[in-house]
Amino acid sequence: MSFSLKSSVDLPNSPVPGAQIPLIGLGTYAGSSGGLAPAVKYAVKEAGFRHIDAAYAYFNEKEVGEGIRDSGVPRSEIFITSKVWNTHHRQVEECLDIILSDLGTDYVDLLLIHWPIAMNPKGNSKFLPTREDGSYDIDEEWKVSQTWEQMEAVQRLGKAKQIGVSNFSEWMLETNILPIAKIKPAVNQIELHPYNPQHKLVAYLKKQGIVPVAYSPLGALKRPIAFGRSAKGIPAIPKSSKPSRILTNGSPAQLTPDDVAKLDALSNEPGKQKRFVKLPWGVKLGFEDWDIAETARKQ
Repeated sequence: MSFSLKSSVDLPNSPVPGAQIPLIGLGTYAGSSGGLAPAVKYAVKEAGFRHIDAAYAYFNEKEVGEGIRDSGVPRSEIFITSKVWNTHHRQVEECLDIILSDLGTDYVDLLLIHWPIAMNPKGNSKFLPTREDGSYDIDEEWKVSQTWEQMEAVQRLGKAKQIGVSNFSEWMLETNILPIAKIKPAVNQIELHPYNPQHKLVAYLKKQGIVPVAYSPLGALKRPIAFGRSAKGIPAIPKSSKPSRILTNGSPAQLTPDDVAKLDALSNEPGKQKRFVKLPWGVKLGFEDWDIAETARKQ
């Protein structure tokens, strides 16, 4: 398909009529130390990006907001995504209020549950609390379905125009979200690239009207894989703070159907299937490759 930074895809599950998400966004993970605000400004003002992907847990949303303001582009023209972190599953609105304050805006266009994992909000860390044995301090009394109910509440308040999830498997959606949802997730942001295409999950999401959004579409940091998920109509969030790469990421290669087919088949080769973003949470997520590896690690 033909696409540009002005291209968008529909969000069928959004309660906002005609809602869309830009096809290409700027990722801001691991961007800080004074270099992020200029990068965001360049991406918006010079490169033409209109989607900025942020998160509470990136600890840099003040710089993201600064870069957006410095761009001079009206807030109404920029689609901002942010995410609720694991230690705030019980306090979604509180987390969102911090996000909004740091970004310097009164709403986000899309709010996601960052991971389907609630962690102890009163643990030894506000980010990754651990137990005495070193394992992550999971909030086992809290259900992800309860988190989703709070997500729906902030959407109704207008603080988040759309709501969705991130790192959710089909199993996680079927057991925790869809049975109780009054508003179905607009998107599921997942790791998608040629070595982890997740074909079955993508097909399932599209059937449910949930738009798959690709993070790490070029591979993880320091492991570049040249590939534009947007060639398949899947929104992608490439990340870079260098102007030359921001410009390149905003103009991904035009791939033929044959090119896409060859790339989609890469993970079928022995030893090629691989996730780059994988933490030992110690809980079932419903991704077969992840849960098998997690079980083996414990044995």
